[in-house]
Amino acid sequence: MAQVPEFPSKLFFFCEVEPGSGGETPIVLSHIVYERMRDKYPEFVEKLEEHGLIYTRVLGEGDDPSSPIGRGWKSTFLTKDKGIADERAAKLGMKLQWLEDGVKSIMGPIPAVKYDSTRQRKIWFNSMVAAYTGWKDARNDPLKAVTFGDGNPPPADVIYDCLKILEEESVAIPWQKGKSPFSPISITFYIKSKNFPRGNKTSGKGNERNKSKTYV
Repeated sequence: MAQVPEFPSKLFFFCEVEPGSGGETPIVLSHIVYERMRDKYPEFVEKLEEHGLIYTRVLGEGDDPSSPIGRGWKSTFLTKDKGIADERAAKLGMKLQWLEDGVKSIMGPIPAVKYDSTRQRKIWFNSMVAAYTGWKDARNDPLKAVTFGDGNPPPADVIYDCLKILEEESVAIPWQKGKSPFSPISITFYIKSKNFPRGNKTSGKGNERNKSKTYV
């Protein structure tokens, strides 16, 4: 959600098949994360608001279930034509650099903090932690996945402290068959797992486990 120019104002989660054990979707209040980060790292947050973030990842041609990124460029852009992929990427504010066996996508700079005009407060709205701690596979180095909008890397200690804040502030909603938790995007963002097998439509974003979280 944090990496696209247009996103839904509301998000519903639905459990179709209840797991035998475990299974939950943690969510966190975005403005609380922003306030805690601002109070602890004012200079970092000021730079984040001034420059935004750039996200970089390399996509293969086909999907890779072993990768936390998962999709290749063909399923990402819903085409086999590189020209059409370029056009669709451009509409999302994304630049593509074609490689011999895939493509490097560069998104940004885009805002990392947004303003919730309804509640008149700033909210944390980025995938910084997810990119830095989770975008790792044969093609991607997570340490190069996210930078400030000026090209400088964010300090690792601050990112991992942000991860700690996300974990401390998150509330886990257990999966129950037929339940449909509702979340306004301007209030919360959800936390998806990165180590649960894909394919079983248990929630709005695929399978998720109650451990090993990625923040998006």
